[in-house]
Amino acid sequence: MSRHNASAAPAIPRISLTWLLVAQALVIIPHIAHLPLWVLALWLFCAGWRIQIYRMRVGFPSAWAKAGLMLAASCGVLLSRGSLIGLDAGVVLLIAAFVLKLVELRTRRDALVLIFLGFFCVVTSYLFDDSLTAAAFSALPISALLAAMIGLQQSYLAMRPWPTLRLALVMLGQALPLMLLLFVFFPRLGPLWSMPNPNSQARTGLSDNMTPADVAELSKSTELVFSATFKGSVPARNQLYWRALTYQHFDGRRWSQAPLAQLASAPVWSQTGPSVNYDIIMQPSGQSWLFALDVAQSRTPDVQQSSDFSLRHTQPVEQVLLYGISSWPRALRASEATVASLAANLQLPVSGDPRSRAWALELKRQYPSTPALVEQLLRHFNQQPFAYTLKPPPVGSDSIDEFLFRTLRGFCAHYAGAMTFVLRAAGIPARVVAGYQGGELNPAGIFLTVRQFDAHAWVEYWQAGVGWQSVDPTFQVAPERIEQGLEQALSAEGSFLAGSPLSLQRYRNIELLNNVRLAWENLNYGWQRWVLGYQGTQQLEFLQRWFGRMDSQLLVLAIVGGGAVLLSVLALFLFKPWRAQQDPLRREFVRFERLLARHAVRREQAEGPRAFALRAAEQLPAQQAAIMEFAEAFETQQYAALGADVHALREALARLRRALPWRFTRT
Repeated sequence: MSRHNASAAPAIPRISLTWLLVAQALVIIPHIAHLPLWVLALWLFCAGWRIQIYRMRVGFPSAWAKAGLMLAASCGVLLSRGSLIGLDAGVVLLIAAFVLKLVELRTRRDALVLIFLGFFCVVTSYLFDDSLTAAAFSALPISALLAAMIGLQQSYLAMRPWPTLRLALVMLGQALPLMLLLFVFFPRLGPLWSMPNPNSQARTGLSDNMTPADVAELSKSTELVFSATFKGSVPARNQLYWRALTYQHFDGRRWSQAPLAQLASAPVWSQTGPSVNYDIIMQPSGQSWLFALDVAQSRTPDVQQSSDFSLRHTQPVEQVLLYGISSWPRALRASEATVASLAANLQLPVSGDPRSRAWALELKRQYPSTPALVEQLLRHFNQQPFAYTLKPPPVGSDSIDEFLFRTLRGFCAHYAGAMTFVLRAAGIPARVVAGYQGGELNPAGIFLTVRQFDAHAWVEYWQAGVGWQSVDPTFQVAPERIEQGLEQALSAEGSFLAGSPLSLQRYRNIELLNNVRLAWENLNYGWQRWVLGYQGTQQLEFLQRWFGRMDSQLLVLAIVGGGAVLLSVLALFLFKPWRAQQDPLRREFVRFERLLARHAVRREQAEGPRAFALRAAEQLPAQQAAIMEFAEAFETQQYAALGADVHALREALARLRRALPWRFTRT
């Protein structure tokens, strides 16, 4: 780097450059978790270079240097992300360009380009985190970018950092009413393109196949899965079985979905008994299945009921999704079924687990009716020394045999898988249901939060004329898991969230910490329900509830009319016309004008106070001293920022009045 260009560079004000550096740091912070480390090193390098340019120690990069930096950044993105295409790679490339632009700032136009690029980078952070915390933090880089923009102007603020920031905050506050108006009324439009969301990578949660170890792993996570708000009383905890998907196929180790279960063809069922109505706010999962109590129907578009009674969205859930549900817990489910559907729920591996198969045949001989056999199986789990644990001993190739007859220790997936296997071996169609059980009631907002550690698996079996029935063998072994939760079920073992010592979920027995946690969850719930969840259907329902019928014309009128009102209020706030006559200095000058007008000296349009006073002194030479005394006093009070002394100005006006001929001085 050379110095020959440094002195020739047009200077960008120091305050603007300072705020630009601060803004870049604040813009990058939310991206740190998913940015490669070389981007941070690049920013430190470019920031140092830019500071040295300002100090005239080095020059601007040459065209070859800029091309080399851009090529190096592109290669870095390609190596760290494997592609230059896609949202994740695109965001990294955008941040790199945002950083590199810093070293070539020559003019205010370049600085404006960098500022606008910064605003766009702030928006991209919501692709990775749209929580309340992220939204609150984004106000910091936006304020810094506005302060940098203000600092570019040649004004008295150009050398004053904190007044610059204060003005930026005022401007941000003035924009809030218009932002809220557009948020409420502007129609929600679908994306113009569809690309994989970065959040869909490396997510925890249920998958389309399961081993007992998978569900046990989920129990170690405190990640929020969804929240539920009931329109009425909340069902008892032992009734809160949140279905996600079903597993029909078993290969001897792993349960997985059958292709038929994913069909959108609605199953046959009857609505019997009272319904339960509630809303779900689901976190992004990258999967299409949804969560609901049995048997569920949704009044939200794009939500369909599958042939296995689960709910699916037409697209993978890549952002917070709010949907309404009505469930009928006593519904009669598929009392008649096809041979093909029943055969899919009788599938077993050709060989393996011989003791479990033989035991199933023995149970079938002793208990020929399906209800009696199911009851005996549940009694077996209850009476034998089975234990509920997150640390089961390892099993061999015949996993069902070893669990049922040797280890007797396992998690919910062990019990659900073993019971389904035995029922199928006895000729009873059955399947494993995966989802979540229970949830924590937040007393502040009266909603349930369901987390990954609430993951659960249970069993459904089919009986002619009765349809699908749900049973939970885990309840026979650890009823406290269903009635109280995972923490109580593992209290003796002490393994609840053992790998997360900093999680507030572990300290629910400490009242202060627990109240702080619940209050924060309540704030986040409101953010997700009323801000992130305010999408197409929810927006239409809200507007119709408050304004009745809504169509495109009314929306346009509301936006234009509301915007006009807000801009008018803002204009009144900025110009403050009511203060024109309240300014005591201005009132005295108006009296000065009126006094001279009575002596045929009238102020011309756009004539300044001093120019008017000089002209008046020429036309009234006898009163020249008194006129100029008042003008100088007015200028001193108005422009010298010495504090308004209205009394001194009034005395000067009184002396001028006495100096003028008496017949013209009546006011």
